[in-house]
Amino acid sequence: MRFGALSLTLVPLIVSAPAQAVQAPQSLRAAEVTTLGDAVGLVAVRGEDRAGYTRSSFKHWNSGDLTDGCNTRNEVLLAEAVVAPTVGTGCKLTGGSWLSYYDGQEVTDPGALDIDHMVPLAEAWDSGASAWTAARREAYANDQGAAVSLVAVTARTNRSKADQDPAQWLPPAPDAQCRYVGEWVATKLRWQLTADTTEMDALKVLAEGPCEDSIVSYTPAP
Repeated sequence: MRFGALSLTLVPLIVSAPAQAVQAPQSLRAAEVTTLGDAVGLVAVRGEDRAGYTRSSFKHWNSGDLTDGCNTRNEVLLAEAVVAPTVGTGCKLTGGSWLSYYDGQEVTDPGALDIDHMVPLAEAWDSGASAWTAARREAYANDQGAAVSLVAVTARTNRSKADQDPAQWLPPAPDAQCRYVGEWVATKLRWQLTADTTEMDALKVLAEGPCEDSIVSYTPAP
């Protein structure tokens, strides 16, 4: 198995008020940055349990972060476009181009792209989201607060990945693999999700080997 380069984003900022500590808005909080090895060490290890999971437990796509008439899916497509598409009535996107970093493919048809949850919904459920409120699961499923949470990739690679973790699946493009692992760990830390022992063992092998120079940054979710 071959691996490649990486990047990500992290750091909570607390502002003191006279009566209580008030957390700064997410947009104002600095990112905490660390090595991949240290970041992996911050992920708690626990067993996973998929009991009760349904995809509908995570409402998506919602109306997005902007008042532009586009849902989260289309806002991610607009944000990640290499060449901006034309936005028509009802936020119908035509034209434009994207680079699917998982497989290095250029895509010119937005319908050929999936918006991948970096940590799949089922995996998130297994590793902590089952205990969340419906509102927090919706926030997770539509998270545009971190650029790595949602990524536009070819439908083929997204469906090949399915709900697998890095012990089971890595992007087919070798130079995408360390970036992917870093973004996976950043997302787990952002949302305080755990890892099972098999997943953790794979992350440590990557962090201590081909991806040892990778840097991770993340901002904890509000």
